[in-house]
Amino acid sequence: MRVNAHGLDIDAICRQARAAARAIEWLSSQQRRDVLYAMSEAINAQSSDILAANARDVTAGESTGLSPAMLDRLRLDDDRLHAMTAGVRAVADLPDPLHIDLNERIHANGMRIRRVAVPLGVIAMIYESRPNVTADAGSLCFKAGNAVILKGGSEALESNRAILQAMEQGGVSCGMPAHAMQLLDTRDRSVVHDLLQRYDTIDLVIPRGGEGLIRAVAGHATMPVLKHYKGICHVYVDVDADLEMALNIVENGKVQRPGVCNATETVLVHESIADAFLPRLARRLAGYGVELRGDARTCAVIPDAIAAHDDDWSAEYLDLILSIRVVSSADAAMDHIDHHGSRHSDVIVSENAATAQRFLRGVDSAAVYVNASSRFTDGAEFGLGAEIGISTDKVHARGPCGIESLTSYKYIIEGRGQIRP
Repeated sequence: MRVNAHGLDIDAICRQARAAARAIEWLSSQQRRDVLYAMSEAINAQSSDILAANARDVTAGESTGLSPAMLDRLRLDDDRLHAMTAGVRAVADLPDPLHIDLNERIHANGMRIRRVAVPLGVIAMIYESRPNVTADAGSLCFKAGNAVILKGGSEALESNRAILQAMEQGGVSCGMPAHAMQLLDTRDRSVVHDLLQRYDTIDLVIPRGGEGLIRAVAGHATMPVLKHYKGICHVYVDVDADLEMALNIVENGKVQRPGVCNATETVLVHESIADAFLPRLARRLAGYGVELRGDARTCAVIPDAIAAHDDDWSAEYLDLILSIRVVSSADAAMDHIDHHGSRHSDVIVSENAATAQRFLRGVDSAAVYVNASSRFTDGAEFGLGAEIGISTDKVHARGPCGIESLTSYKYIIEGRGQIRP
């Protein structure tokens, strides 16, 4: 056995995952559904063990000075465990994404050519803090016919170990292949670099966490990475906007959950309505304690605003901070988004259909909205069920990624002896 400094034989783990992926593909849709239901029941049956493990993680996190926000993400209780088991069942009940004909044509020589959905194979999931990701990622990958290798944060190791143990016991008892879900059971971060070199056995890696984690994974991975670095989401308030609607959309985008990637970070306002709109916006957000950072025109209209620096326009605050710039036109707003945005989610508020359509075509983001909050960029809201993450890439998957994003396709050609002349 080839054990590395972190105490794990990554080669063996990857080989076992590859074998499991081949075995999973032979399971029927109903068998995979039954396995996931068994996993949900096992998590529920072992809830006291999971909560005890989580309590040890929380106690250790408090002693090492984890922030209140990180501790909240780490902590499990009866309600969160119930949501976890319900989430696994919800994944089980999703339509099967596999072995579906995505496209079909008949060649001139009579061959039948089909493009069919198939699993990706082996997926590595690298994530921070939230133990519920163990259940989410494991169930989503399995539903889509994949084996998964999980590496959670060291702060949640006890919790992740207990959750995966329950899922494995429940799944194997109902026919899940051994090693379909594996946890890298170590606090040593060097294991991640070792894992990211296994391009020959791992088909996709998904990092989920802060920008530092995602950049580190993307910088060292030798296989494709499904990622987004930042969520710098804009709202452009057009000259033809309904101002009350615009106020509601900005308020929702900024304050409902400021610490998430689909929260609004920058508001762009057409110069013709700036004097009417900006004081109302300042009053609306003052009650929430939002700090406003603006360009010179904004600061002239809102005396309490702080002068914005160049880096404010490219900042993902994840906090009650909002940058505001006054622009001359919708085209100027699109130029700003193209230069400073992260291609995540961007909004136009306008009653002018032609301007709205121009914005929809001109903004190159995963989700582009007319007269609605950026907070809707979410797998559940888009009808995808649970999501594995949100991608700002363009290749393979973009935007909220559900189980269909964990599949690929192959061409199946059926002939009757045709040869190419």
